[in-house]
Amino acid sequence: MARSDDKGHRALRRGRASLPGQIYNVTATMLRRQRFFADFRAARAASASFAPCVTGDSRLLRWVLMPDHAHWLLQLGQNDSLDAVVARIKATSARAANALLGRTGALWSRAYHDHALRKEEDVVTVARYIIGNPVRAGLVDRIGDYPFWNAVWVAPEGAPTEADLLM
Repeated sequence: MARSDDKGHRALRRGRASLPGQIYNVTATMLRRQRFFADFRAARAASASFAPCVTGDSRLLRWVLMPDHAHWLLQLGQNDSLDAVVARIKATSARAANALLGRTGALWSRAYHDHALRKEEDVVTVARYIIGNPVRAGLVDRIGDYPFWNAVWVAPEGAPTEADLLM
């Protein structure tokens, strides 16, 4: 019997390309939109798993982990497909969160949405949109109050520098 999300999963994969050096805006949801990451410990463990050893030579430029989904702005490296990188991020974060939640099995929905940024799209604007999710969702009033996000171009004092992003 086919999984209930197989048709949607196939539709999301249609036309997907993995282009080295390309920046992708990726959104993945939790299985049946469950709020696994409403549990602070699980969210902290999953967030800690978003490390370079998981993404290989791809780079997570910015990410935010919401209670029932995640957004990743990533630049694909030379060695892996987008599917492979996203699968590793999901698998590693699921193992970390499941250990704390006392559960096993799938945590993420099988499918994910991706958008390859076009030349005319401003990476900084997309990054700001991603990081604004907790504020728009009413989880916090200021993004600085939300613990589950990060960006490669955030300086130690917390001020983003656009020049770092464009390197």
